Amino acid sequence: MNNAGVSGHGKVEDTPVEEWDRVMDINAKGVFLGSKTAIPAMRRAGGGSIINISSQLGLVGVDNSSPQYQASKGAVRLLTKATAIQYAAEGIRANSVHPGPIVTPMTEGRRGDPEVYKLTVSRIPLGRYGQPEDVAYGVLYLASDESSYVTGSELVIDGGWTAQ
Repeated sequence: MNNAGVSGHGKVEDTPVEEWDRVMDINAKGVFLGSKTAIPAMRRAGGGSIINISSQLGLVGVDNSSPQYQASKGAVRLLTKATAIQYAAEGIRANSVHPGPIVTPMTEGRRGDPEVYKLTVSRIPLGRYGQPEDVAYGVLYLASDESSYVTGSELVIDGGWTAQ
């Protein structure tokens, strides 16, 4: 499972190239390197499951998140699909998970700002942030044999955010 991620700040015109590169290196290149490293071992084992953590913002844009974060998570989505297609014949599956706002240290600052919290929750049809366990159960499914016919898919765990 590739689960590294950082966010950023600002709009496109305000984003320094160095900040763009930092977020892309961690969020997108990190997934690429993790997958690249795991594939030979999975091949030797006769198959495996690669699970890449993206975001609901890898599927849809939003006005109050950085462009580099959204672009990096979109890159994870399509890298996952390319990986799934390229390695399916070898029994290696690849899927992406797209969590919405989850109670984690990464969202602590946004949850601590009453205005941002209210706006965020208003965009979630279920009306709350998700819990880490909500994502963990989805990952467990993708890691298990129960998902043996699932590859190149996007598991969205976002409280309904992208259903709108």
